[in-house]
Amino acid sequence: MPSIFAYQSSEVDWCESNFQHSELVAEFYNTFSNVPFFIFGPLMMFLMHPYAQKRSPCVYVICVLFMIIGLFSVYFHMTLSFLGQLLDEISILWMLAGGYGVWLPRCYFPAFLGGNRPQFIFLVIIATMISTFLSFLRPTINAYALNSIAVHILYIVFQEYKKTNNKELRHLIEISVVLWAFALTSWICDRFLCSFWQRINFCYLHSIWHVLISITFPYGMVTMALVDARYEMTDQTLKVRYWPRDTWLMGLPYVEISDDHKNC
Repeated sequence: MPSIFAYQSSEVDWCESNFQHSELVAEFYNTFSNVPFFIFGPLMMFLMHPYAQKRSPCVYVICVLFMIIGLFSVYFHMTLSFLGQLLDEISILWMLAGGYGVWLPRCYFPAFLGGNRPQFIFLVIIATMISTFLSFLRPTINAYALNSIAVHILYIVFQEYKKTNNKELRHLIEISVVLWAFALTSWICDRFLCSFWQRINFCYLHSIWHVLISITFPYGMVTMALVDARYEMTDQTLKVRYWPRDTWLMGLPYVEISDDHKNC
């Protein structure tokens, strides 16, 4: 049995040809397409700093976990090792759990919690620890389970879309869903239609997944911040801004906070 550290010890092998451009990097484009994780993660920590001070320092943790996902994804695609695969998927699991703990509206909590967020966070941590342990037993199904969690988040976002008249929130939800759909389509096509892409010599769809999902992260993050604010920050107004400028056609979303009630 090969070591979990060994090159190509993982059962997962994406469509890109292995060691085509380097003897040290198994999947060249799948490895270096993770660069946006290391750009958007720190940038969102900076842009969302005022919001994190008001809402929760856990926002920083989620950004750090996003960068860790990029780091472990680099390691996995560089080596195709079992350990790399495991670390990549577990880091995704913990980032999703962090988002659940911080932003899931209380109205979606299990009834027995009575809207108690600390208890809900404790429950999320326990469930995530159990899932982490189970990841060592059946690692090949992790990616499918993680995408199933994304579907649940999509359901919540859709419910909030129907409730709100906030044009900014509706726009962010629409952009986030479109980006996620394109990203997921790239992931599925690379995973299940590999022979077709190899025939036409276009094996870059998993790389495209990396880029699209890294762009989806800031949009999804700001979307959930606005959804959460409807329940948890009712005395404050969140205004969506775009970096580097609001007037640009494309930009990175973030929020500014203003108090609705000013002191005299």
